Amino acid sequence: MAEGSSEDDSQKTEEPTQRKLEEARKKGQVARGAEMRHIAILGGALAVVAFMVGNIGRGLAPLFTNLLGQANAYPLDGRGAQSLMAGIALNAGAVLAAPLALLFLCAVVGGLMQGRPTLSWERVSPKWSKLNPLTGLKRMFGMQSLVEFLKTLAKCAVVGIVGVAVVWPYGSRLETALFGSAPDILALAGGLVVKLLLAVVIIVAVIAVGDLVYQRFAFMKKMRMSRQELKDEFKQSEGDPHVKARIRQIRLERSRQRMMANVPTADVVITNPTHFAVALKYDQAAMAAPKVVAKGVDSLALRIREVASEHKVPIVENPPLARTLYASVDLDEEIKPEHYKAVAEVISYVMKLRGRPLPKRPSRP
Repeated sequence: MAEGSSEDDSQKTEEPTQRKLEEARKKGQVARGAEMRHIAILGGALAVVAFMVGNIGRGLAPLFTNLLGQANAYPLDGRGAQSLMAGIALNAGAVLAAPLALLFLCAVVGGLMQGRPTLSWERVSPKWSKLNPLTGLKRMFGMQSLVEFLKTLAKCAVVGIVGVAVVWPYGSRLETALFGSAPDILALAGGLVVKLLLAVVIIVAVIAVGDLVYQRFAFMKKMRMSRQELKDEFKQSEGDPHVKARIRQIRLERSRQRMMANVPTADVVITNPTHFAVALKYDQAAMAAPKVVAKGVDSLALRIREVASEHKVPIVENPPLARTLYASVDLDEEIKPEHYKAVAEVISYVMKLRGRPLPKRPSRP
């Protein structure tokens, strides 16, 4: 099984198609780094401590002052305790609502920074395979789990070293601050927490960017496809009516581009004059009869006439012949014998205008 698996992985040398990536997204399989959410939450915590901690303290101070100063006024029976806890929760919730909302918003932004959100029921639907202890052990002791464990250890070590480096210079000040006033202690602690959080945010940001790059690389490698998978997907896509319609549209556009490129080489353009236009080319040495190199109706006919005028290709008005050639002769086909006489008259007229020798009339087969 292992050999077959490695052989399959070795055959997956092609980059994943957009269709496979979209199918993986529907299943909730996307490249996401957990560190991006961590850095967003830590950034929110830094903003809360730096700019909102004063307001939080001033909002909670009256609550605890009243609670501690009038503790004997609160009854200790069930109803009184319930009323007390409800009051504390309401007052504390009102003060902490803004900081908590900011942290929640930062967590959401951390997810959006990695791509558009996905909602997949397959990720949360129960699977019996997850209850298999052998499968659980493979997940716990697999290579991916080992990599994640080592990453966590490395991150904790780096953050710990940075934290010690930030706090170490404050060692003597922390010792003397224990004997100072409460405002001095709070000011020192607040400044230290801000510096510590700032250093941690910078370090975790670097780790988060590196982790996101690695996660996307690993995800794209996992999504790689074999040549056979590409062929199978192409066959399936060919059956999609939307894809078929798009392919037909592209082919039609390219065909029109090639056709319009042939108009300057035509010998004459026969028009309706407003609704039909048919461009003919006749080379006596290479063709048995004149050939239709471009044709169109309405707006396309107008464009053919404009290109012909720009390149000084003669335009002859002959409504019956224009309608007949448009309906009976396909693009890049020679005209039919029943049209030889009418077309020969037109080409002879054009040759006289140009002062060139008249072509021989094509013989009927």
